[in-house]
This record gives sequence, C-alpha cells and structure tokens, in this order.
Amino acid sequence: MIKIFGFILLITMTQSGHGYDRITGEKFASRSEVIGQNGMVATSHPLATQIGLDILKQGGTAVDAAIAANIALGLMEPTGNGIGGDLFAIVWDAKSKKLHGLNASGPAPQNISIGYFTENNLKKIPSYGPLPVTVPGAVDGWVKLHEKFGKLEFKSLFSPTIEYANNGFPVTETIAYYLDRSKERFQNYPNFKKVWLKNGKMPIKGEIFKNPQLARTLSIIAEKGRSGFYEGEIAQTIADFIQLQGGFLSYEDLSSFHSEWTPPVSSNYRGYDVWELPPNGQGIAALQILNILENYNLKKMGLFSSEYIHLFTEAKKLAFADRAKYYADPNFSNIPVKELISKSYAKERAKLINMKEAALADEPGILESGDTIYLTAADKYGNMISLIQSNYRGMGSGMMPPGLGFMLQDRGELFSLDKSHRNALQGGKRPFHTIIPAFVTLNGEPFMSFGVMGGATQPQAHAQIIINMVDFGLNLQEAGDAPRIVHSGSSQPTDEVMTNGGKLSLESGFSRSIENELTAKGHKLEYQRGVFGGYQAIMLKDGVYYGASESRKDGQAAGY
Repeated sequence: MIKIFGFILLITMTQSGHGYDRITGEKFASRSEVIGQNGMVATSHPLATQIGLDILKQGGTAVDAAIAANIALGLMEPTGNGIGGDLFAIVWDAKSKKLHGLNASGPAPQNISIGYFTENNLKKIPSYGPLPVTVPGAVDGWVKLHEKFGKLEFKSLFSPTIEYANNGFPVTETIAYYLDRSKERFQNYPNFKKVWLKNGKMPIKGEIFKNPQLARTLSIIAEKGRSGFYEGEIAQTIADFIQLQGGFLSYEDLSSFHSEWTPPVSSNYRGYDVWELPPNGQGIAALQILNILENYNLKKMGLFSSEYIHLFTEAKKLAFADRAKYYADPNFSNIPVKELISKSYAKERAKLINMKEAALADEPGILESGDTIYLTAADKYGNMISLIQSNYRGMGSGMMPPGLGFMLQDRGELFSLDKSHRNALQGGKRPFHTIIPAFVTLNGEPFMSFGVMGGATQPQAHAQIIINMVDFGLNLQEAGDAPRIVHSGSSQPTDEVMTNGGKLSLESGFSRSIENELTAKGHKLEYQRGVFGGYQAIMLKDGVYYGASESRKDGQAAGY
C-alpha cells in the first residue's frame, strides 16, 4: 500500500509485474460488458445509442431503434456514413424464428460504362468526384426494414435527429479528429464549406455543431418516406448536381432503385453458426477464414503467439484471393458461394499454408460455376438487428448536392475496369462491397449480433471476434478489446494483384519477440493507426442481453 495525500492506493500486480486496475477479466479489457434485460443498443456514438434506447423504451422494435440510431449517426458521425451511402442488415425475427438479410446497396448509373474510362485514358475509377458515385441505398433500406419489422410510426424515428440537426450537438473526440483530416481533401468541393467550414474551421471536439440543411432533408423523408428521397425535389437536385459535375447519376437511376431481401448464408465454427450476407459484399470471406482455421488447434497456440498470427494471416490471404476473383453482384455473375464456404474446399485450401514461411502471392482456388459505422439493437420482444452503413472513403465522394446537407458515397471506385472480371463496371450493376453485418446462432437460437467497421479489416476482424470467444474464451467486451491483427495488400476485386506478401499490422499488445518471430517467417510488419476497425456487439444469454462497444471509437452500449 502507498499513502499519498491522505488516500491509500492499493497496487495490484500482474504476473508480469505491471500495474493492473481491472478487478476481473483480461488486463486489455477496457470495461465490463453492459448487461440489461429488456433491450440493448450498441453504436459508435453515445447520443445515437441513447436515441435508440429511447425508441425501445417507447415500445419500438430493435429495427425501429436501429433506424433511429442510424439516422442520428449520419448527422453525428458523417466521417463514416449518411443518407448518401449504402446499408446492409441481418435481422432476427422473434415471431418466425428466422434470420432475414437486406442488401440496400445501390448500382452504378445505367449510362456509365468502361468505354468512358478507356476513351478518357483513365486506368482506374477515381476515388473522389462524380464518377464513383452510385445510387445511395440507405434510405430505401430504412423503408424496407421498417415496413417488415417496424412498430412505431416511421416519421417518429427522424424526430430526435432533426432536433439535434437544428439545435446542435457536441462533436466527439474521434469524429473531430477525422473531420480535421477531411478538411484538406474536401474544402474546395462545391457546397462543402457551407455545411462544414463555419468561419473557415472544421468543428472541433466539444464544439456545438448544427446542420439545418440536413434537418430539412430529413424532414422531407420523414413526411414522404421513400418517395421523399428517390423522387421529387431531392432526387432531382442530386441528379442535376452530379450531371453538372460531369457524372452519370440520373433521376431515373434514383427513382427505379429498390433494395433487395437476400437470405444470409452460414458456416458452422466449432458448434456456432456464423451468418453473413452473400456477395456483392465480402462477408463470406470471414466464413472462409474460419473454415480454414477450424482445421487447427488455435486454443493450444494462444492469442499471443506468432504461430497463431502467422496462421491467421496465411488463411486470410487465401480467402482474399478468392474474394478478388469471385465476389461481385450475383445478378450479373454466377458466384459459387456454396462451394467457397464448404468445409471440403477449406481443407484443400488449408493444405497450401506453409507454417514456416509467409506466402508472397495469393492464388485463388479453381471453382466452376476508409470508413463505416456499425450498430446493433435488441428489444424486449426478442428481435435483434445487425446493421452496417457507409459512404465508403470516410465522408464519401466530396459530392454534396446544394442545400441538402449530406455527401454522396464513392462506392463505384470498387468496380474493376477489366471487362472479363465478374466485378467489371456495368450500368445498373452493384459494385463489390466491403461493409458486412454478422450474426451468430447457437442450436437454432439467436446468440450474438455483431460487426466490425473498417474496409478490408472487417472479415478479418469478424473471424477474430469469433476465435477470441470460441477458442480463447474471452467475453463479449474482451473479444473486441483484444489486440487485433490486420493484413493488407492482398489481391483485390479492383484488379490489384499481390506479389510481395503484403503488409501485416499488429495492434499494441503483442510483444517485440512475437514481431521478431513473424519477421523471421517473412512477414513485412507495418505500423499503422486507425486500421483496426470499430466493433459493436449484443449477445443473448439465458434471456439477458449483454452489450459491448468499441474502445477504439467514441461508442457506447446501453441497455435497460
């Protein structure tokens, strides 16, 4: 004991001799799980979480809460999502005891083509500007979700955010950081300054920010529903602006769009059924990684071992090689999903892993046939929703239609310009997508709704969350707080090919000796910040909800 200024400090020592303040659980855990009986909401922003929780207390469903929270995040976390982006969701319906999947990703404009890029000597689709803009699917996603699973009036779900947009809210720390980084990128794009650069400065931490333009846009959608966004004044403003900027998005592209209900697919990992949405998203890459790793004793290796990290990285490379070749819009290509997530295929792929040496190339198997937000909610009726939404590269394309208060996504950058590729750019086709929600069932009952935002990190982190819980025995919060492994540089559905083995990033928490052992196997280590994703999760156990939120973000899980 040490006595300082009249206070007695009790120093608890771990086996390694370092101070350890956590009474229970792993020393890397940021906090305990949140536990509640009647409902739970976990988002990347505390105010959005509270909005969702209020909706649950009013008798709303998990879907009502998720929509209301997502609307709020578009205002409060514009660096990752908004009504200019796309949405995917997996819903557990307590009445039918079934999972339902929604793909609310929009297609490329009908009039765009690879020929345009060839004629203009463009070797790739630009990251910003009007050319990568695709139809934003989020609003139609909200409508479809609410029609099927909502209980409260659709209009009421917009009220909290409209009030915050008009009267203001304090900007959180992480969002302030990403807003500041966005200034240089977007400050010279049309209409950006009117919303974001008040007095020539981006909003800072703690500053009260208002967006009356967005408040008006949300009010129109609240009153008119789907037609308020995809038809009429808003749709015309979007189309006119994009075409004036040299893009292709038309009024007809918007008015004809409808999101698609699509059944989730699953693979069993050591007794747990892990569910993802099929392509055009990358969710099944997580299933492929897990299928390969199921052939090994990860528990014996341990989380903090170079053997496990090497094995995980090599399995990721194999899954991402298939991702580069096969993942695309199934309405335009035959995607061999069943074969890709089969156990027999995984065993064949596992044989390619050299436990002593990192692979430089990532050949796909032969088969015939930025930034994001993630949130999850569960209600007293037993419904759960896993929802993810994004503008792709942070705030998006830079394209802000005048007077509407939001930016359009740049998801079209993820098309290939190779005509022979499954993911080749084509008018009316949906691009390869990185955002993926996930769900786990156990013996046919809901067990966990979870997701991890963050580009190509997502399937890697999905697999790590499952492994952390199933193999390493971590609880819901610890599974997210545990240091992560992220490999980058794999071959891509946008024509890039890995020839140098890529780069491996280890989060702080892994020892120098582990790094040295990985380097000896041929891995190229790269130290990065902000690439390790953002996790939210809700688990149902013995009739009680457990919530977890990402320590790397500003988020919060809350229940009642």
